[in-house]
Amino acid sequence: MSYLGLDIGTSGCKAVVFSADGEELSQAHCEYATLMPQPGWAELDSRMVMRACRGVLAEAAMPWRNQDPVEGIGVSSQGEAFTAVGADGEVLNNAMVSFDTRAAELSATWSEAFGTERLYELTGHTAHPMFTIFKLLWIKENQPQVWRRATAFYCFEDLLHHELGVDPAISYPLAGRTMMFNVSRHEWDDAILRAVDLAPDRLARPMPSGRLAGTIPDDVCAELGLKPGAAVTTGGHDQPCGALGAGVLQSGDAVYGMGTTECITPAFEKPVFSRELCASNLCTYDHTVAGMYTTVAFSLTGGNLFRWYRDEWAQKEAEQAERTGQDVYALLLESLPEDPTDLLVVPHFTPTGTPAFDTNPLSAILGAKLSTTRQEVLKALLEGVTMEMKLNVQILEDAG
Repeated sequence: MSYLGLDIGTSGCKAVVFSADGEELSQAHCEYATLMPQPGWAELDSRMVMRACRGVLAEAAMPWRNQDPVEGIGVSSQGEAFTAVGADGEVLNNAMVSFDTRAAELSATWSEAFGTERLYELTGHTAHPMFTIFKLLWIKENQPQVWRRATAFYCFEDLLHHELGVDPAISYPLAGRTMMFNVSRHEWDDAILRAVDLAPDRLARPMPSGRLAGTIPDDVCAELGLKPGAAVTTGGHDQPCGALGAGVLQSGDAVYGMGTTECITPAFEKPVFSRELCASNLCTYDHTVAGMYTTVAFSLTGGNLFRWYRDEWAQKEAEQAERTGQDVYALLLESLPEDPTDLLVVPHFTPTGTPAFDTNPLSAILGAKLSTTRQEVLKALLEGVTMEMKLNVQILEDAG
């Protein structure tokens, strides 16, 4: 028997097949573009993401369909982004990703009206336009036709369940990132949903990580190269999924995850709602490990900055990678100077994460001269993100 893990990220999705013994058998990856139609907007075409997910599922699973077919799938998903789905299953909007800030004003006014302390005590999160609740309120106010037509609002984990023909379920960790989930009682919070005017049957079923969500219909299994009756289990928000994979199983352990977002994810034994964490916008929500909790100290400018450099500054390396089959990022890293640079980068190329939650920051590259090279600029960009994460480590330590 074999199993497949699928990660639905902000810049791409990837699938890896493992044997029952944990040996990697195959993998597949597909990038997709982040759309920025207006300043402050950042979207994914949910149809394109689902096509990419089906593609990597089939590419990874098909080679093993006869000798060791995949019989179980778990999903690791980016947080917050959601898709409105109509009565016939049609996608009604693009998904707004974490660094989409169009709901900034709403997040401030609505949370103040509801009660900021109350909201934190229920959800373990402080208000920010990244969270699903404020994006939903923006849709309700600015795209009322989408709000009325939508029979469901799914994050990417549960949207994939829907795509695969399974009654959608959402893992506790991912539900926590919507800011509508009571992280102590492990259910959609009635008071919050009433304030949004959102019925709970328009959301997926919350379940702990690692539970059976359903089985995939046989025709879909055949199309994707899966074993008939393959199971789908709840996974989680990508950061606590990464923490579990890295062995963060007990209080005091943490993982540093490097992706589109740079993120440090520690584990602790019970929910912590402290003034220190709240003041630094450090949340408390479910870990993928049963009964444990986590927080995320993060910078929304992370690997996306490296990708920006690749696309805008590294045509030469991209052409070489295409010609030779090498990895373009490996080529770029090989060219970096060994010593620290004399440049200083303020790495706020997107809205900031913890601790500031600044939705309209400015970035800077300081100290450049005519002698400054591309390689020094790239290293300085990486240094800036690293220093931002060092700040977060210090805040975690100070908060206990």
